[in-house]
Amino acid sequence: MEVLIRTVAILVELLILALVIGALLTGVWLTVFDLGLGAKYRKIVAMALVLVGGMVVIFFIAHLTLFYPTIPVP
Repeated sequence: MEVLIRTVAILVELLILALVIGALLTGVWLTVFDLGLGAKYRKIVAMALVLVGGMVVIFFIAHLTLFYPTIPVP
């Protein structure tokens, strides 16, 4: 039972962190193109942001599974 609760807690926290990172990367996307980067660079910027977002989510997965505290079950 403890493993199930810990897994659900990690998934919920990972979802919240992924949403925060997604919002930050959307802000970067809008800022980059608002500052004058041409539309011809749209694909490479999208690839770079997807790569960065993926790396951050993998980092979160690794650290949450390794360092998440144990949940005491009564």
